[in-house]
Amino acid sequence: MKLYTRTGDDGTTGLFGGGRVSKDHPRIEAYGTVDELNAGLGLAAAACGEDPTGQRFREILASLQSRLFDIGADLATPEGSPLRSRLPGVGERHVAELERWIDEVDGAVPPIRTFVLPGGTELAARLHLARTVCRRAERLIVALGHSEPVGDEVVRFVNRVSDLLFAMARGANHAAGVPDVPWTPGDPTAA
Repeated sequence: MKLYTRTGDDGTTGLFGGGRVSKDHPRIEAYGTVDELNAGLGLAAAACGEDPTGQRFREILASLQSRLFDIGADLATPEGSPLRSRLPGVGERHVAELERWIDEVDGAVPPIRTFVLPGGTELAARLHLARTVCRRAERLIVALGHSEPVGDEVVRFVNRVSDLLFAMARGANHAAGVPDVPWTPGDPTAA
């Protein structure tokens, strides 16, 4: 089977279970950005070291990538498709798992006392970048939900992923002995 099909040469793409839409359709924007997030997580995983923190983060990121693939399949399948019932999807247990990971990672770092800028170690910077892609994916999924059904758990899951990535970025810096980069507000009276 060849990688190219030529079916998208007209600017449309096929949905899982049938039907075609424009490549700039909100559904495609949403699951395309989830795919971009998934690639960002792969980039972050490649920067995880072999120390216990790096190994644990790599495990978490691998699990996240699989769940994001589930979400991508969900978003690529329109309501009413006969394939919808066969999708793995994400549910409350997946959201609860994310919350446990957030508590685990956040519990290993000092309490946050200021806003934090993206940066520090390479791994932290990659995790922060993935977090911003995650927030964009969340916005696009919510926008899609204004015109088509989107599961509540999908939105909740993606929202928790961004929180987890923030905690992991701080955890990566802490494990490496690198302080978070604090926000230094400008002088509001300066012109």
